[in-house]
Amino acid sequence: MNGWLYGLYALIIAIVSIFTGELVTFVMLGFILISLQNIHSTLKEILKVNKEKID
Repeated sequence: MNGWLYGLYALIIAIVSIFTGELVTFVMLGFILISLQNIHSTLKEILKVNKEKID
């Protein structure tokens, strides 16, 4: 998924959180999404290295 799409999701969630007053939830969700993105990219790198070893 592209970076601009993550930005769009973050903007939508930020707008909703401002109207509902859940700013702390927005910040914590942001931390969780960043962590999941880092885990995903690490797993993709591991998969790439493993495929290169097999070939």
